[in-house]
Amino acid sequence: MYRIILSIILLGGFSTQWTKAQKPAYKLYDNKGKEIAFDKLVDKVKKADVIFFGELHSDPLAHWLELELTKALYQTKNTNLVLAAEMFESDNQLILDEYLDGIISEKSFEEEAKLWKNYKTDYKPLVTFAKENGLSFIATNIPRRYASLVAKEGFEGLTKLSTEALEYIAPLPIEYNPDLEGYKKMLEMSHMGGMKPNENFPKAQAIKDATMAYFILKNRNRNDLVLHFNGSYHSENHEGIVWYINQKKPGLKIITISTVQQKDVLNPDASIFNKADFILVTPSSMTQTY
Repeated sequence: MYRIILSIILLGGFSTQWTKAQKPAYKLYDNKGKEIAFDKLVDKVKKADVIFFGELHSDPLAHWLELELTKALYQTKNTNLVLAAEMFESDNQLILDEYLDGIISEKSFEEEAKLWKNYKTDYKPLVTFAKENGLSFIATNIPRRYASLVAKEGFEGLTKLSTEALEYIAPLPIEYNPDLEGYKKMLEMSHMGGMKPNENFPKAQAIKDATMAYFILKNRNRNDLVLHFNGSYHSENHEGIVWYINQKKPGLKIITISTVQQKDVLNPDASIFNKADFILVTPSSMTQTY
């Protein structure tokens, strides 16, 4: 009996040392800093109405986990899972639908759509999964030319747009809360280096957030779960897109995930846990996709 107990103690010590010697590629935490396994995360988010997966655009682990979460949620929701993304602008919805429906070829889609430079490595797997499984994929972002217009002229610049152009953005007038922490930080960033503060800088972010919220709600049916992919900054602290959804459709069950890079994924800084409902922590030394 003594030998059995000693063996268990020794084995436990070896196991602890072995665990510490590993270099985990990522860790998931809840907003209280408790580590959570991937399958438990799936269980907790699958009953949401909208999930915001906040990524760091060049982080390969975030992109991989986006695909894995998509696959896992599809097992539960089937075609009631709707994918949506910041990376596709609303005026490309037609060509995206034509590709998903098999009307045009992959070659035509990739040549004619406005695709991010990391599309093939990071977003194409999501689009391919949607196509292979008959899922809707919503292009939620404002056309960049209109966001640039707001950056130059404020929301007032949008009043110049034609009726057709206005179909691609959130309805006017645009609600705006400059006191949201994310927008306040962007205003501060706009006058770094002694430059004059540019009040339109956070407004350009807000028109993106408002438009993404608009197209999420427009394309979500009652029993759907929308899984939206966006830069973490658009949904951190339940601001950005989340704030706009709550203005238009309060009461929806919204869950946020944010990606944060840390030197040590096993001992991340405690300040990161208030950013979202769940935090994906990846190594700051991870090779980036671009």
